[in-house]
Amino acid sequence: MNYIAWSVLALAAYSFVAPLMRLATAGEGAIPSTVAAFVANSVLVVATLAVIGLTGDGIVEHLADPRMRYVLAAGACLAVGILAYYRALAVGRVSIVAPIFAMFFVLSSAVGVVLLDEPVTARKLLGVGFAMVAVVLVAGE
Repeated sequence: MNYIAWSVLALAAYSFVAPLMRLATAGEGAIPSTVAAFVANSVLVVATLAVIGLTGDGIVEHLADPRMRYVLAAGACLAVGILAYYRALAVGRVSIVAPIFAMFFVLSSAVGVVLLDEPVTARKLLGVGFAMVAVVLVAGE
């Protein structure tokens, strides 16, 4: 599968995360968002270990790689982002929380340009601008 197919699969699967987490973490007798995050991410860990087992990708030989510091930093950012996202879903509406959260791609794009020297084009800037307008329109009250 190429990166576009993987991206579409990710989009399809991740589209259900917010509504399902909202159902689990909101209302009377709700599961605390931290517990939901732990369980959901435990499923992620188990699934990832299964894929590692199937593909034969090793773990130990990569632990000493100097680039592992980026993986650890990404993990810390992921932890903060997911915990905050699940908490927001527990107390807010999916139709507002999800579009605001989705703005991460705008910031990620900016980081890619600034830190990774990725090219900026008028088309990309226009797309990011439209995305920002879309989020304001969708998430606005």
